[in-house]
Amino acid sequence: MIPRLKELYFKEIQKSIKEKFALKNSYMSPKLEKVVLNMGLGLDGNDTKILKSCEEDLAKITGQKPIVTKFKKSISNFKSRKGTNAGIKVTLRKDKMYEFVDRLVNIALPRIKDFRGLSSKGFDKFGNYTFGVKEHIIFPEVNFDKVDKIRGLDITIVISSRDKKHSLELLNKLNFPFKNERMN
Repeated sequence: MIPRLKELYFKEIQKSIKEKFALKNSYMSPKLEKVVLNMGLGLDGNDTKILKSCEEDLAKITGQKPIVTKFKKSISNFKSRKGTNAGIKVTLRKDKMYEFVDRLVNIALPRIKDFRGLSSKGFDKFGNYTFGVKEHIIFPEVNFDKVDKIRGLDITIVISSRDKKHSLELLNKLNFPFKNERMN
């Protein structure tokens, strides 16, 4: 079964973006390539019990087993040793990516306390969008009673696009709740 958001993208969103920016063909319009979720653990990465519970929570959120990331350098100020556990991450592609974005926008983001919208300043020079979530318990898959500590989560949405305007338009069409900020 095709995810609802993927079907909406190919039937309506792609054509409307092509017409708005006067692109020559529909393949030039921006498209979601992948979504990367990252949970940095810091000093808690060495504790196997905490690491396992975080892996289970991220696996419930994404429907995919996360991988453990390691520190590449030893930095004394961050109390990190080369080769020790730094955090966990998941990369979502294809149907799982569209299902996750749909759940993120329609279920998880409205559950954030005092949520006023996402900042439109999270785009890099390639048109990819990154933002952070302070509480991973906003996702309904995570059982609030079994969580030992509330952790943050970084979400990066990689978009095949020519510039930031195209990416912003795609995310607006996908119903991402952006703040109404004045552009200087």
